[in-house]
Amino acid sequence: MIGFLIAIISGALMSIQGVFNTQVTKDSGIWAASSFVQLSALFVCLSAWLLTERGNLLKVFSVQPKYMLLGGAIGAFITFTVIKSMEVLGPAKAVMLIVVAQLLVAYIIELFGWFGVDKQPFEWRKAVGMAVAIAGILIFKWK
Repeated sequence: MIGFLIAIISGALMSIQGVFNTQVTKDSGIWAASSFVQLSALFVCLSAWLLTERGNLLKVFSVQPKYMLLGGAIGAFITFTVIKSMEVLGPAKAVMLIVVAQLLVAYIIELFGWFGVDKQPFEWRKAVGMAVAIAGILIFKWK
């Protein structure tokens, strides 16, 4: 149950952050806004680390395979693409497309067992669920 609650909070925060970042971009530019977002996230994360873990920060560099360290770089492009999509489509359409894309890519990662994730068998009910989500986008967009 706690996992569901955390996921709901995460989704809500992503939507709010996207709207905030899009507004900041209007006054500063997309890369300045993205840089500020990433820098403020660094300060929050370092503060949380100081208050909780205080382990060796450099242990992250022992992660294998090394490409797993690209999460922060990917995060910069996530910030950019969320801002641009919300600017062009508006928050509701952008978030709906973002969430369905996340779901589709996550399911493909599970199906093929990419990036160290346990490979999962194909299930028709999940494919149908994905089709329903895509149909939802079409219905939402329909005028």
